[in-house]
Amino acid sequence: MRATATRSWKTLKGPTKLKASYHHELPGLSCKLFTSGQNTAMSNSTAGLSGRNSLIVSIDVSSIPSKLSGVGRYAVNLVDHLSVMDDLSLVLVARKGDGARWSSYAKPLQAADVLPEISTSEVDPVSRQAGTLRVTDAAPKTRVGRLAWEQIRLPTLLGHLDVEVHHGIHYTLPEHFSKPKVVTVHDMTFFDYPEWHERSKVILFRRAIKVAARTAAALICPSQATADRLGELFAPVAPVFVAPHGVDTAVFTPDEPYLGHDEAVLSSLGIREPYVAFVGTLEPRKDVPSLVRAFDLVSSNNPHLSLVIAGIAGWGAHAVEEAIAKARHSTRIIRLGHVAEEAVAVLLRRAEVVVYPSIAEGFGLPALEALACGAVVVTTSGTAMTEVVGDAALLIKPGDVDGLAEAMEAVISGAEPRKLLRERGIARAAKYTWARSAKIHSEAYRVAATSRR
Repeated sequence: MRATATRSWKTLKGPTKLKASYHHELPGLSCKLFTSGQNTAMSNSTAGLSGRNSLIVSIDVSSIPSKLSGVGRYAVNLVDHLSVMDDLSLVLVARKGDGARWSSYAKPLQAADVLPEISTSEVDPVSRQAGTLRVTDAAPKTRVGRLAWEQIRLPTLLGHLDVEVHHGIHYTLPEHFSKPKVVTVHDMTFFDYPEWHERSKVILFRRAIKVAARTAAALICPSQATADRLGELFAPVAPVFVAPHGVDTAVFTPDEPYLGHDEAVLSSLGIREPYVAFVGTLEPRKDVPSLVRAFDLVSSNNPHLSLVIAGIAGWGAHAVEEAIAKARHSTRIIRLGHVAEEAVAVLLRRAEVVVYPSIAEGFGLPALEALACGAVVVTTSGTAMTEVVGDAALLIKPGDVDGLAEAMEAVISGAEPRKLLRERGIARAAKYTWARSAKIHSEAYRVAATSRR
């Protein structure tokens, strides 16, 4: 049987239920902003960001854990690049005791201030000087506490800080805050695949997405695929900005910092080449069990090959453990858990092949970072990853274990042109930058600030 893996460039069509769209072109990357009919005139309002008054924007980062995964890295990189923009003054809302971390992440034009825990009657309004950053670590540490505090206390705090636009970066928003609100909707799997999530999260985030679609002044999605699905289910009246994630090119690069660096890192992790790599949170959507089974199929012909699985165990990770326990070559499967970004880059660029077999994603950042590291990538067709990798990776149908095994074997054996895929991948990844993503977010804030919602 021939390999079912194919390299494919697909032209993605706009959402079927949204009435109109307008574009903002970035060099090397086209980003679409979707809106229903009455808001199409906004296409001209986002032009030319320089020379305008500084806009005070609050960003709720209280849900971001200390060990960063996809959403966490989105938040950190977004703050890092927004904090130096010449038309914004930022307020970060963090968990109690977490203010210093967020101050250290950003690179503001003037040093970040950590506001006192909160006595809202005494909080000074935020400076309008562009490039300023202030952090208030007032949110409770528990999830239930944070969600309640967001609705009860946060609106008052934002009012005292003279916030003009609030950004909820993880689906939720303070419903009683009277100023415009922007919400990031990362994916729609709470509706399409509820079995992948804890029941409490399904109930919470389904409601949050519905509220955001109905009341937010602007919505942000990381991919066209997510924006399309949001439009199909809810057809929001507010504009939907497609703001793809970026790559931290200071970390994810095809070249090691100095000779011997990568070997030293691999040795410290107990890894020997050659190996197949997976990086990501272990959760049902990632379909790591299919990767384990595919690895079993190629292992007999490649006795020195190992499978390295890096990432924290999320909800439903037991399926991965069960698949490994049943594998014939389980002794050649290495679980690393959480790995620092610098070590992740080494794992990606030294791998024989990087596999990201996810069934559905909002974006698929690990696949993009692997391309930036010069890795040959196998990922899934008909998903957001197809949109991200273009013709720079091998694509297989989600859940196709045989097709995945054949694609891996084709790369390992040299049947696929590794040099060509590597060049395409590096070029493709270079089009995705956090600076561009931050610019689109800034435009979303500006459009929201003029909204009556």
